[in-house]
Amino acid sequence: MRNGVFVVGLDIGTTKVCVVIGEVNEHGILEITGVGTVPSTGLRKGAVVNIEATLSAVSQAIEAAEMMSGCEIHDCWTGIGGSHIEGINSRGVVAVNGKNRDTREIGTDEIERVMEAAKAVLIPMDRKVLEVIAQNYIVDGQRGISNPLNMIGVRLEAEVHIITCSMTGAQNLVKCVNRAGFKVNDLILQTLAAGRAVLTPEEKDLGVVLVDLGGGTTNVLVYLGGAPYSISTIPAGGVQVTSDISLIKTISFETAEKIKLEAGCCWEPFLEADDEIIVPGVGGRKPQVIPRSHILEMIRPRMEETLKLVNEKLDKLSLSRPLGGGIVLTGGGAKLSGVAELAASVFNLPVRVGIPLPVGGLVEEYRNPAYATAVGLMLEGYDRELKKGVVQPGESREQRSGSMPWNKLIKWFRQEFF
Repeated sequence: MRNGVFVVGLDIGTTKVCVVIGEVNEHGILEITGVGTVPSTGLRKGAVVNIEATLSAVSQAIEAAEMMSGCEIHDCWTGIGGSHIEGINSRGVVAVNGKNRDTREIGTDEIERVMEAAKAVLIPMDRKVLEVIAQNYIVDGQRGISNPLNMIGVRLEAEVHIITCSMTGAQNLVKCVNRAGFKVNDLILQTLAAGRAVLTPEEKDLGVVLVDLGGGTTNVLVYLGGAPYSISTIPAGGVQVTSDISLIKTISFETAEKIKLEAGCCWEPFLEADDEIIVPGVGGRKPQVIPRSHILEMIRPRMEETLKLVNEKLDKLSLSRPLGGGIVLTGGGAKLSGVAELAASVFNLPVRVGIPLPVGGLVEEYRNPAYATAVGLMLEGYDRELKKGVVQPGESREQRSGSMPWNKLIKWFRQEFF
């Protein structure tokens, strides 16, 4: 077992549980050293419906990632999503007392007070606040300030986006992970994590829509001016596409999923005229050879319907500026051939498939839109641990336990005698 600093992202989805382990190497750089994925059956549309099935999948996925990484983990940063997630925009206002009353310089106390004022909204007792994200600060009417610290002013305002979730939904998720033998450091919104992994700062500043095409739900996150502006969930995903194939071709769900992944397409120009696939027979019947275009005719309507529902959500938003960053598709559904071209025809905006940005380590394993959320959870967890001072880049557990002098002695010995 290695003794490095490990940060673990755990993505519990409707169709799969995905784990990504990151380790800080000797140069202080975070690298991905372990990835584990197993099928999931314990969630439906983002909510836990079977605790035993969920904790079993969590245990198996983490064990697979541990074996690949060669380490043993005890805690993780866990993602949460689903139709119970809600977001609201709020504003807070405070007078600036300042560190110096003569200059009225804005300090950390004023920033904390204005954030508390912005959070003072009525939240039902059955809901939990996940995130409070500052969108914009306003000092004496001057907008567009990202950090007002040390500025001089009389009136400080903050516009924030408050993300809430179902209290019981969060508790059930934490219970599954705890019963599997692991501690949940914190719950992080899955869409925020995916955005952390696949979006660039330039896209966030221009205005971009992240569409996470999951198995049970499609989650939508709108960035405007570099900060989250709106979140929403469409209760449709890849499971519905697979169900359509299963029902129409009278085959098992597992076989339909395999056909979707291997031969699925939702953009006709990508098909060759003579493309054919073999559909296995059921109950002793002979396999069928059908044109691949038949599968497209089953997949495209459902995908188009889902994307149009997303577009309807966007049309209802009163955006102050156009979405210059376009649309970014991620999640398992983004791997479907032709989905970006179909989305471009629906949204009339530039569209790209969001693949996790380079981190290092097992590049081939995680550079896949299906791993965007898990990679983002790991990155977000690492950022939060750095802010809290829990870990330092390059710090090892041996150093934290007080054995650093021995490490220096060993290093000196090697330099002198080898």
